[in-house]
Formats: sequence, C-alpha cells, structure tokens
Amino acid sequence: MINRTLLRIKIVQTVYSYYLNRKETSTETEDELFRSIKQTYNLYIHLLSLITEITSYAQNKIEIGKNKYRPTKEELNPNTRFANNSFALQLSQNKTLLQIISDENLSWENERDVVKNLFTEIEQADFFKEYMKSETTSYQEDKDVWRKIFKRIIPFSENLGESLEDKNLYWNDDAETVISFVIKTIKQFEEPKGENQELLPMFKDKEDVEFAKTLLHKSIFKERELRELINENTKNWDLDRIAFMDIVIMQVALTEIMNFPRIPVNVSMNEYIEIAKTYSTEKSGAFVNGILDKIISILKKENKITKVTLV
Repeated sequence: MINRTLLRIKIVQTVYSYYLNRKETSTETEDELFRSIKQTYNLYIHLLSLITEITSYAQNKIEIGKNKYRPTKEELNPNTRFANNSFALQLSQNKTLLQIISDENLSWENERDVVKNLFTEIEQADFFKEYMKSETTSYQEDKDVWRKIFKRIIPFSENLGESLEDKNLYWNDDAETVISFVIKTIKQFEEPKGENQELLPMFKDKEDVEFAKTLLHKSIFKERELRELINENTKNWDLDRIAFMDIVIMQVALTEIMNFPRIPVNVSMNEYIEIAKTYSTEKSGAFVNGILDKIISILKKENKITKVTLV
C-alpha cells in the first residue's frame, strides 16, 4: 500500500527531522521512519473503519426513529438500503480490519460529530439520492456508492480533516493518497471472500522495505559528499536564502539517482520536484529542478551515474 512516492516523502521528512535533532542514532532514525509509515497504514485502516461507523450511525438513526413516541410514516417504514449495504456489512466483519483496529486502538468513539456531519453530507448528495431510489440492488452498486463517497465527499470534509490532524500531525497530509488506497480497496472487494477478503498490505514487497532503508541511511551517511555537490552548484545563490528543505530534498534525490540503477533518472527527478512543490516553498520546484539538472549533467560526464535498461 505504501508506494514509492509516499516512501520518498516519508524519507525526506525523516532526514529533515534528523538534522533538527542530531542526537538521534541511525537506528533511531530508521525506527522513526517506520513508525511514520505505520501511522500512515493506520490511517488507511482508520478510514476503512469510517465506512462501518457511518453505516452503524445510519442503522442507529433508523432504530431511534422507529422507537419514537410518535414516529412518522417514513420513520416506521424507512429506506434501509444504505443501512444494509452489503459491502459495508462485509467490511464490518473483516478479520484483518477488526484485528488491526483492536491492536492499534483505533476508534471513532470521540468523533461522533464527524461521523454525523459526514452522514448528513452523504444524504444530501445527488448520487446518494439516486442510489436510495434505485429499484435494483446489487453488491456492485453497494460498492459503487461507497467509492463515490470517498471520491466526492470524504476528501473535501473540513471536519474530517481537522479530526485527522488532531489525532496525528501527518495524517491530514497523507489523507489524499490514503483515500486513493481506500478506493482501490473498495474496487478489489469480492462478495464470496466474506470476512477473509484481503486488505492492501503495508508494503507491496520486501524490495520496497529495502529501498526505504537504503535510501534513508545513504542519504545521511553520504551527507558530506552530497552537500559538497550541492554547494558547488549553488555558488551563485545566497545560501541563507535557500530553504533547508530544498537542500534535504536534493540530498535524498541525488542519493537515489546515484545508488538505484534500476530507477530512471527522470522518474527520480520528477518525484522530488513534486515533493519540493508540495513540502517546501512556492519556487522550490523550479529551483530543485534547475540545480539537480546541473548536478546530474556533471555526474553523467564523470560516469558516476549508472543505470540499467529494464527488459
């Protein structure tokens, strides 16, 4: 689930944090990186569990309406399609989801207002009204309505964003990417698999774990060599005006370009330029692009960049 793009962001953030606190050892820094990655995976689980929480809220609302002293005709004969959504009910019984929620103590218990507000927004959506009016019912339609909820409502909820940020400083930054993983999970669910449906794993494979460890450690261990390269090619710039985050981004980018022969230079370049645009200053994307391009040209002439052709 944690793809290379997200790993690069986490590594840049961890290296930046390392320089703010030089007392950390390499082992402690690696532990911090993988703690951060685990927190992002927990966000994935937390957002999946939001599906079951909103469904539970819908079910409770129906029961409260039925048990009123003088229920309306609509409350006595409610539309239970959403409350009985087959995909959401399957997810609520998922063994992996329930186990991680328990192990990591994840809960929406103190976020009832967030759940309530989201349900209200969902009820007002045109696609939801169409879903509730539809005369046909199917597992695919039940999945589709949740896919639309996570595509059209969840990313734009200010209450949810504030709630995530209160729980974890980095969760709101990760939310957009993690929401895309939730949507992917919804698409992958199959009704016959029941409670044993697999969720996305934390890492795609061991290669990604090794990529993260190697990139982190070499970015730090080769600091002097990398900083000399950066300093040599920023002589015409006022160093005091260069954002430190830009230096860290270029340091990690150069580490990747020089040490991972199977990753094309342009792939690495584009990834770190985007990180600079998002996590540094307004002009950082262009600055990082220009300096890296200059350094890479020099390294290629010196045969310090080796890339293999993937068949």
